[in-house]
Amino acid sequence: MTYLARNIVLSVFLALLSVSFLSAPSQAANRDRIEAFLITTGFDVALESIALASASAPQMLGIDPDGFGSDWTRLTEEVFDTEEMREIAVSILEETLSDEALTHAVEFYASDLGQRLVEAENASHMIEDDEARRQEGQEIVAALIQKGSHRVETLKRMNAAIDASDTALRAWQEIQVRFLLAASASGVIELRMNADELRETMKQNETGMRQALQLSGLAGAAYTYQAFSDDEVLAYTEALEQPLMQQVYELLNAIQYEIMAMKFEILATRMAELHPAQDI
Repeated sequence: MTYLARNIVLSVFLALLSVSFLSAPSQAANRDRIEAFLITTGFDVALESIALASASAPQMLGIDPDGFGSDWTRLTEEVFDTEEMREIAVSILEETLSDEALTHAVEFYASDLGQRLVEAENASHMIEDDEARRQEGQEIVAALIQKGSHRVETLKRMNAAIDASDTALRAWQEIQVRFLLAASASGVIELRMNADELRETMKQNETGMRQALQLSGLAGAAYTYQAFSDDEVLAYTEALEQPLMQQVYELLNAIQYEIMAMKFEILATRMAELHPAQDI
C-alpha cells in the first residue's frame, strides 16, 4: 500500500470512529507507550494472526486453494505485511486510545496472571490448524458440561465482554461482502449479486452465523484457557468487564476488523494474478 493510500485509509477510519462509538481522548497515549502496549497485551500477535485468516479466502470464492502453489504463499506474505499492519494499528491508536485506558489495560496485562494469559493467547492465535483447535475446544466444552461445571458460563461471559458491542457478526459479514465485491471487480469471479443483495442474503442467515460464531468462540476460549483455574478465568472475565477495558477492546476489535477487511480487498484484487475467472 502506498503512503498516500495508507493515509487515506487512516483518515477515513478515524472519521468513522469519531461519529460512531468513540470521542477524541482528552490525552492520547504517545507512540512509544503504544508500541509497548501492543507487546504487553499481545495485540501485536493478534495482528500477525490476521494473515492466517487468508487460508479461508479461496474457499470463500469457490476456488481450489491447491491450485495456487508457492505463488499463494508469496502473495499472502506481500499483502499481509506484518510491519505495515502494525504501523496502521499504531497510527490509529495514537489518535484514539486515551492514556487512561492504555494504563488500565497495561496494568492488568503486565501482572503475573496477565502475562500468562497473553502467552496462552499468543500461542492460540498462531495455531494454523484452526479446525483441530476448534475440535479440541469443543471436546473440552462437552466435558465441562457433562460434569456440570460453571466454567462454561464464565467463558460465555468472557466472550461477551470481549465483544460487548456485538460487532463480530456485522464485521465478518462486511469483510465477506467487501472481499467478494473486490474479487468480482478484479475479474477473479463472476458475481451474480450486487452489494445490497449480498448483504440481504447474509442477513437472512444471521441466526445461524451468530450461533456458529458463538460456538466457535466458546470452543476457542475453552482451548486457550484450559491451563487456568476457574478462579483465574473468572478474574480475567471480571477484568474484561470493567468499563475502561471495554473501551480498549471495542477499539482494538474495530481496528483489527478494518485491517482484515482492507487486506482481504487487496488480496481479492491481487488474486487475479494467480487464477482465471470463475463463477460463484
